[in-house]
Amino acid sequence: MYLFLIFVQRNKFYFKIHIFVIIQKIIYICTPQNMKNMNNVLVIGASGQIGSELVLALRNKLGGNHVVAADLRYPLAAELAEGGPSCKIDAIQAQEIADVVKKYNIDTIYNLVAILSATAEANPMLGWNIGMGSLLNCLEVAREYKTALFTPSSIGAFGPETPADKTPQDTIQRPKTIYGVSKVAGELLSDYYFKRFGVDTRSVRYPGLISNKTLPGGGTTDYAVEIYYAAVKGEKFICPLKKGTFMDMMYMPDAIDAAIDLMEIDPARLIHRNAFNVTAMSFDPEIIYNEIKKHYPNFVMEYDINPLKQSIADSWPNSMDDTCARVEWGWNPKHNLTSMTEDMIKELKKNYKK
Repeated sequence: MYLFLIFVQRNKFYFKIHIFVIIQKIIYICTPQNMKNMNNVLVIGASGQIGSELVLALRNKLGGNHVVAADLRYPLAAELAEGGPSCKIDAIQAQEIADVVKKYNIDTIYNLVAILSATAEANPMLGWNIGMGSLLNCLEVAREYKTALFTPSSIGAFGPETPADKTPQDTIQRPKTIYGVSKVAGELLSDYYFKRFGVDTRSVRYPGLISNKTLPGGGTTDYAVEIYYAAVKGEKFICPLKKGTFMDMMYMPDAIDAAIDLMEIDPARLIHRNAFNVTAMSFDPEIIYNEIKKHYPNFVMEYDINPLKQSIADSWPNSMDDTCARVEWGWNPKHNLTSMTEDMIKELKKNYKK
Protein backbone atom coordinates (compact mmCIF):
# COMPACT_ATOMS: atom_id res chain seq x y z
CA MET A 1 0.00 0.00 0.00
CA TYR A 2 1.43 3.38 -1.02
CA LEU A 3 0.12 5.10 2.09
CA PHE A 4 -0.88 3.83 5.50
CA LEU A 5 -3.68 5.73 7.24
CA ILE A 6 -4.20 5.05 10.89
CA PHE A 7 -7.38 6.40 12.40
CA VAL A 8 -7.66 6.69 16.15
CA GLN A 9 -10.95 7.71 17.69
CA ARG A 10 -10.84 9.18 21.16
CA ASN A 11 -13.35 11.56 22.74
CA LYS A 12 -14.88 12.25 19.31
CA PHE A 13 -11.56 13.48 17.88
CA TYR A 14 -10.01 11.79 14.86
CA PHE A 15 -6.25 11.59 14.43
CA LYS A 16 -4.92 10.85 10.97
CA ILE A 17 -1.31 9.71 10.69
CA HIS A 18 0.41 9.59 7.28
CA ILE A 19 3.31 7.09 7.16
CA PHE A 20 5.88 6.43 4.46
CA VAL A 21 4.66 9.11 2.02
CA ILE A 22 8.21 10.27 1.30
CA ILE A 23 9.42 6.69 0.86
CA GLN A 24 6.63 5.96 -1.58
CA LYS A 25 7.39 9.09 -3.60
CA ILE A 26 10.97 7.87 -3.94
CA ILE A 27 9.69 4.48 -5.07
CA TYR A 28 7.47 6.21 -7.63
CA ILE A 29 10.38 8.17 -9.07
CA CYS A 30 12.69 5.14 -9.21
CA THR A 31 10.18 2.69 -10.70
CA PRO A 32 10.16 2.41 -14.53
CA GLN A 33 7.11 4.08 -16.03
CA ASN A 34 4.89 2.26 -18.56
CA MET A 35 3.11 5.13 -20.25
CA LYS A 36 -0.33 4.87 -21.84
CA ASN A 37 -0.18 6.01 -25.46
CA MET A 38 -2.64 8.57 -26.78
CA ASN A 39 -2.70 8.41 -30.57
CA ASN A 40 -5.92 10.05 -31.77
CA VAL A 41 -7.69 12.43 -29.41
CA LEU A 42 -11.09 14.13 -29.46
CA VAL A 43 -11.55 17.29 -27.38
CA ILE A 44 -15.23 18.18 -26.90
CA GLY A 45 -15.68 21.74 -25.68
CA ALA A 46 -12.59 22.91 -27.56
CA SER A 47 -13.59 26.58 -27.49
CA GLY A 48 -13.78 26.79 -23.71
CA GLN A 49 -11.26 28.02 -21.16
CA ILE A 50 -9.55 24.63 -20.80
CA GLY A 51 -10.24 23.23 -24.25
CA SER A 52 -8.76 26.11 -26.23
CA GLU A 53 -5.37 25.59 -24.61
CA LEU A 54 -5.57 21.80 -24.26
CA VAL A 55 -6.08 21.36 -28.02
CA LEU A 56 -2.95 23.36 -28.79
CA ALA A 57 -0.87 21.47 -26.22
CA LEU A 58 -2.04 18.08 -27.49
CA ARG A 59 -1.38 19.03 -31.11
CA ASN A 60 2.08 20.19 -30.20
CA LYS A 61 2.68 16.84 -28.50
CA LEU A 62 0.93 14.41 -30.86
CA GLY A 63 0.79 16.31 -34.16
CA GLY A 64 -2.05 18.43 -35.50
CA ASN A 65 -3.79 15.67 -37.46
CA HIS A 66 -4.11 13.50 -34.36
CA VAL A 67 -6.24 15.92 -32.32
CA VAL A 68 -9.84 16.72 -33.30
CA ALA A 69 -11.22 19.97 -31.88
CA ALA A 70 -15.01 19.91 -31.45
CA ASP A 71 -17.52 22.35 -30.03
CA LEU A 72 -21.17 23.32 -30.34
CA ARG A 73 -19.97 26.81 -31.24
CA TYR A 74 -18.77 26.44 -34.80
CA PRO A 75 -16.75 27.38 -36.78
CA LEU A 76 -13.93 27.49 -34.26
CA ALA A 77 -11.39 30.27 -33.84
CA ALA A 78 -8.75 30.26 -36.56
CA GLU A 79 -6.02 29.02 -34.23
CA LEU A 80 -8.04 25.88 -33.49
CA ALA A 81 -9.59 25.40 -36.93
CA GLU A 82 -6.37 25.70 -38.91
CA GLY A 83 -4.08 23.53 -36.78
CA GLY A 84 -5.88 20.22 -37.31
CA PRO A 85 -9.27 18.59 -37.88
CA SER A 86 -12.29 20.25 -36.29
CA CYS A 87 -16.04 19.72 -36.30
CA LYS A 88 -19.30 20.73 -34.68
CA ILE A 89 -20.57 18.42 -31.95
CA ASP A 90 -23.64 18.75 -29.77
CA ALA A 91 -22.57 16.61 -26.81
CA ILE A 92 -26.20 15.95 -25.93
CA GLN A 93 -26.41 13.95 -29.17
CA ALA A 94 -24.51 10.70 -28.61
CA GLN A 95 -24.51 9.75 -32.29
CA GLU A 96 -22.61 12.90 -33.19
CA ILE A 97 -19.85 11.90 -30.77
CA ALA A 98 -19.82 8.32 -32.05
CA ASP A 99 -19.58 9.43 -35.68
CA VAL A 100 -16.44 11.47 -34.99
CA VAL A 101 -14.88 8.70 -32.90
CA LYS A 102 -15.37 6.26 -35.80
CA LYS A 103 -14.23 8.69 -38.49
CA TYR A 104 -10.94 9.60 -36.79
CA ASN A 105 -10.26 6.31 -34.98
CA ILE A 106 -10.27 8.10 -31.61
CA ASP A 107 -8.70 6.34 -28.61
CA THR A 108 -9.01 9.14 -26.03
CA ILE A 109 -11.87 11.60 -25.40
CA TYR A 110 -11.60 14.78 -23.35
CA ASN A 111 -15.14 15.78 -22.35
CA LEU A 112 -14.94 19.42 -21.23
CA VAL A 113 -18.64 20.24 -21.59
CA ALA A 114 -20.19 21.95 -18.55
CA ILE A 115 -22.16 24.95 -17.33
CA LEU A 116 -20.05 26.65 -14.66
CA SER A 117 -21.10 27.05 -11.04
CA ALA A 118 -22.73 30.49 -10.83
CA THR A 119 -24.39 30.21 -14.24
CA ALA A 120 -25.72 26.73 -13.41
CA GLU A 121 -27.31 28.03 -10.19
CA ALA A 122 -29.29 30.52 -12.26
CA ASN A 123 -30.60 27.66 -14.42
CA PRO A 124 -30.23 24.38 -12.51
CA MET A 125 -31.96 22.14 -15.05
CA LEU A 126 -29.72 23.43 -17.83
CA GLY A 127 -26.65 22.84 -15.66
CA TRP A 128 -27.71 19.28 -14.85
CA ASN A 129 -28.84 18.34 -18.36
CA ILE A 130 -25.72 19.65 -20.07
CA GLY A 131 -23.27 18.27 -17.51
CA MET A 132 -24.80 14.84 -17.04
CA GLY A 133 -26.15 14.41 -20.56
CA SER A 134 -22.78 15.02 -22.18
CA LEU A 135 -21.01 12.76 -19.66
CA LEU A 136 -23.40 9.85 -20.08
CA ASN A 137 -23.13 10.08 -23.87
CA CYS A 138 -19.34 10.12 -23.69
CA LEU A 139 -19.32 7.16 -21.31
CA GLU A 140 -21.53 5.13 -23.63
CA VAL A 141 -19.42 5.99 -26.68
CA ALA A 142 -16.25 5.17 -24.72
CA ARG A 143 -17.74 1.84 -23.69
CA GLU A 144 -18.78 0.92 -27.22
CA TYR A 145 -15.59 2.04 -28.97
CA LYS A 146 -13.16 1.24 -26.13
CA THR A 147 -11.73 4.72 -25.73
CA ALA A 148 -10.31 6.33 -22.61
CA LEU A 149 -12.27 9.25 -21.16
CA PHE A 150 -11.26 12.34 -19.18
CA THR A 151 -14.04 14.45 -17.67
CA PRO A 152 -12.91 17.12 -15.19
CA SER A 153 -14.46 17.40 -11.78
CA SER A 154 -14.05 20.39 -9.48
CA ILE A 155 -13.60 21.72 -5.98
CA GLY A 156 -17.33 22.33 -6.36
CA ALA A 157 -17.81 18.62 -5.64
CA PHE A 158 -17.27 19.42 -1.95
CA GLY A 159 -19.65 21.12 0.45
CA PRO A 160 -19.78 22.86 3.83
CA GLU A 161 -19.60 19.55 5.75
CA THR A 162 -16.27 18.74 4.06
CA PRO A 163 -13.10 19.50 6.07
CA ALA A 164 -12.19 22.95 4.80
CA ASP A 165 -8.43 22.87 5.28
CA LYS A 166 -6.23 20.29 3.52
CA THR A 167 -9.37 18.57 2.28
CA PRO A 168 -8.58 14.83 1.99
CA GLN A 169 -8.81 12.87 -1.25
CA ASP A 170 -11.51 10.63 0.20
CA THR A 171 -13.96 12.54 2.36
CA ILE A 172 -17.59 13.57 2.67
CA GLN A 173 -18.99 15.21 -0.49
CA ARG A 174 -22.31 16.98 0.05
CA PRO A 175 -22.28 19.99 -2.32
CA LYS A 176 -25.05 22.59 -2.14
CA THR A 177 -25.05 23.65 -5.82
CA ILE A 178 -26.37 21.86 -8.91
CA TYR A 179 -22.88 22.22 -10.39
CA GLY A 180 -21.39 20.38 -7.43
CA VAL A 181 -24.12 17.74 -7.36
CA SER A 182 -23.51 17.01 -11.04
CA LYS A 183 -19.76 16.75 -10.44
CA VAL A 184 -20.20 14.23 -7.62
CA ALA A 185 -22.65 12.25 -9.74
CA GLY A 186 -20.15 12.39 -12.59
CA GLU A 187 -17.34 11.03 -10.42
CA LEU A 188 -19.52 8.14 -9.25
CA LEU A 189 -20.84 7.39 -12.71
CA SER A 190 -17.32 7.41 -14.18
CA ASP A 191 -16.11 5.02 -11.49
CA TYR A 192 -19.13 2.81 -12.17
CA TYR A 193 -18.31 2.57 -15.88
CA PHE A 194 -14.73 1.65 -15.03
CA LYS A 195 -15.71 -1.06 -12.56
CA ARG A 196 -18.75 -2.37 -14.46
CA PHE A 197 -17.60 -2.08 -18.08
CA GLY A 198 -13.83 -1.54 -17.88
CA VAL A 199 -13.97 1.96 -19.40
CA ASP A 200 -10.68 3.76 -18.73
CA THR A 201 -12.12 6.82 -16.99
CA ARG A 202 -9.89 9.35 -15.25
CA SER A 203 -10.45 12.79 -13.74
CA VAL A 204 -9.10 15.58 -11.58
CA ARG A 205 -10.89 17.98 -9.25
CA TYR A 206 -9.78 21.29 -10.69
CA PRO A 207 -9.56 24.34 -8.44
CA GLY A 208 -10.10 27.81 -9.85
CA LEU A 209 -8.23 28.09 -13.15
CA ILE A 210 -6.43 31.23 -14.23
CA SER A 211 -5.69 31.78 -17.92
CA ASN A 212 -4.09 34.61 -19.88
CA LYS A 213 -5.76 33.46 -23.12
CA THR A 214 -9.44 32.76 -22.53
CA LEU A 215 -11.79 34.51 -20.13
CA PRO A 216 -13.91 32.25 -17.92
CA GLY A 217 -17.68 32.29 -18.07
CA GLY A 218 -19.86 32.15 -14.99
CA GLY A 219 -17.58 30.54 -12.41
CA THR A 220 -17.22 31.42 -8.74
CA THR A 221 -13.43 31.78 -9.02
CA ASP A 222 -13.59 34.07 -12.09
CA TYR A 223 -12.49 37.08 -10.05
CA ALA A 224 -8.96 35.67 -9.89
CA VAL A 225 -8.73 36.03 -13.67
CA GLU A 226 -10.62 39.29 -14.03
CA ILE A 227 -8.44 41.06 -11.47
CA TYR A 228 -5.39 40.70 -13.74
CA TYR A 229 -7.23 42.14 -16.73
CA ALA A 230 -8.34 45.13 -14.66
CA ALA A 231 -4.81 45.79 -13.40
CA VAL A 232 -3.20 45.62 -16.84
CA LYS A 233 -5.89 47.86 -18.38
CA GLY A 234 -5.47 50.41 -15.58
CA GLU A 235 -9.00 49.93 -14.27
CA LYS A 236 -10.35 49.73 -10.74
CA PHE A 237 -11.34 46.18 -9.82
CA ILE A 238 -14.61 45.39 -8.06
CA CYS A 239 -14.22 42.13 -6.16
CA PRO A 240 -17.39 40.02 -5.73
CA LEU A 241 -16.00 37.96 -2.83
CA LYS A 242 -15.17 39.20 0.64
CA LYS A 243 -11.75 39.44 2.22
CA GLY A 244 -10.69 36.16 3.81
CA THR A 245 -12.39 33.94 1.22
CA PHE A 246 -9.67 31.36 0.56
CA MET A 247 -9.92 28.97 -2.39
CA ASP A 248 -7.51 26.75 -4.27
CA MET A 249 -6.26 28.07 -7.61
CA MET A 250 -4.07 26.92 -10.49
CA TYR A 251 -2.41 28.52 -13.50
CA MET A 252 -3.70 27.12 -16.78
CA PRO A 253 -0.37 25.65 -17.98
CA ASP A 254 -0.38 23.42 -14.88
CA ALA A 255 -4.02 22.48 -15.49
CA ILE A 256 -3.17 21.39 -19.03
CA ASP A 257 -0.22 19.36 -17.77
CA ALA A 258 -2.49 17.61 -15.26
CA ALA A 259 -5.02 16.67 -17.96
CA ILE A 260 -2.32 15.21 -20.20
CA ASP A 261 -0.11 13.60 -17.56
CA LEU A 262 -2.97 11.75 -15.90
CA MET A 263 -4.16 10.29 -19.21
CA GLU A 264 -0.65 9.10 -20.09
CA ILE A 265 0.20 7.33 -16.85
CA ASP A 266 0.22 3.54 -16.65
CA PRO A 267 -3.28 2.64 -15.37
CA ALA A 268 -1.77 -0.01 -13.10
CA ARG A 269 -0.41 2.82 -10.95
CA LEU A 270 -3.81 4.33 -10.24
CA ILE A 271 -5.48 3.52 -6.94
CA HIS A 272 -7.97 6.35 -7.43
CA ARG A 273 -9.54 7.44 -10.70
CA ASN A 274 -12.48 9.81 -10.41
CA ALA A 275 -11.37 12.23 -9.28
CA PHE A 276 -7.97 13.33 -7.96
CA ASN A 277 -7.52 16.44 -5.83
CA VAL A 278 -5.05 18.75 -7.59
CA THR A 279 -3.98 22.21 -6.53
CA ALA A 280 -1.12 24.67 -6.85
CA MET A 281 -1.90 27.54 -4.46
CA SER A 282 -4.54 28.92 -2.13
CA PHE A 283 -5.25 32.61 -1.56
CA ASP A 284 -7.96 35.14 -0.75
CA PRO A 285 -8.70 38.39 -2.64
CA GLU A 286 -6.33 40.46 -0.48
CA ILE A 287 -3.37 38.16 -1.13
CA ILE A 288 -3.71 38.20 -4.92
CA TYR A 289 -4.42 41.95 -4.85
CA ASN A 290 -1.23 42.67 -2.92
CA GLU A 291 0.77 40.43 -5.24
CA ILE A 292 -0.47 42.42 -8.24
CA LYS A 293 0.28 45.71 -6.47
CA LYS A 294 3.96 44.77 -6.54
CA HIS A 295 3.73 45.40 -10.28
CA TYR A 296 1.04 48.12 -10.24
CA PRO A 297 1.41 50.10 -6.98
CA ASN A 298 -1.55 52.37 -7.80
CA PHE A 299 -3.93 49.52 -8.58
CA VAL A 300 -7.23 49.85 -6.67
CA MET A 301 -9.58 47.09 -5.58
CA GLU A 302 -12.94 47.60 -3.89
CA TYR A 303 -15.52 45.11 -2.65
CA ASP A 304 -19.11 44.65 -3.84
CA ILE A 305 -20.09 41.21 -2.59
CA ASN A 306 -22.14 38.99 -4.88
CA PRO A 307 -24.32 36.96 -2.47
CA LEU A 308 -24.64 33.96 -4.81
CA LYS A 309 -20.93 33.68 -5.55
CA GLN A 310 -20.06 34.27 -1.89
CA SER A 311 -22.40 31.53 -0.70
CA ILE A 312 -20.90 29.10 -3.21
CA ALA A 313 -17.33 30.03 -2.26
CA ASP A 314 -18.13 29.62 1.44
CA SER A 315 -19.20 26.03 0.80
CA TRP A 316 -15.93 25.10 -0.92
CA PRO A 317 -12.60 24.10 0.67
CA ASN A 318 -9.95 26.61 1.64
CA SER A 319 -7.26 24.19 0.45
CA MET A 320 -7.08 20.60 -0.81
CA ASP A 321 -4.63 17.82 0.00
CA ASP A 322 -3.36 16.51 -3.36
CA THR A 323 -0.96 13.89 -1.96
CA CYS A 324 -2.67 11.04 -3.84
CA ALA A 325 -2.15 12.73 -7.20
CA ARG A 326 1.48 13.44 -6.38
CA VAL A 327 2.14 9.85 -5.30
CA GLU A 328 0.08 7.93 -7.87
CA TRP A 329 0.96 9.81 -11.05
CA GLY A 330 3.62 12.36 -10.17
CA TRP A 331 1.53 15.54 -10.06
CA ASN A 332 3.82 18.51 -9.45
CA PRO A 333 2.67 22.02 -10.43
CA LYS A 334 5.27 24.41 -11.77
CA HIS A 335 3.65 27.75 -10.85
CA ASN A 336 2.99 29.53 -7.57
CA LEU A 337 1.27 32.90 -7.08
CA THR A 338 4.43 34.90 -7.71
CA SER A 339 5.46 33.19 -10.94
CA MET A 340 1.86 33.09 -12.20
CA THR A 341 1.40 36.82 -11.59
CA GLU A 342 4.59 37.68 -13.42
CA ASP A 343 3.61 35.58 -16.42
CA MET A 344 -0.03 36.75 -16.48
CA ILE A 345 0.99 40.39 -16.53
CA LYS A 346 3.66 39.82 -19.16
CA GLU A 347 1.23 38.02 -21.47
CA LEU A 348 -1.72 40.36 -20.95
CA LYS A 349 0.42 43.43 -21.60
CA LYS A 350 0.92 42.15 -25.14
CA ASN A 351 -2.79 42.74 -25.77
CA TYR A 352 -3.63 45.67 -23.49
CA LYS A 353 -1.94 49.01 -23.08
CA LYS A 354 -2.10 50.68 -19.70
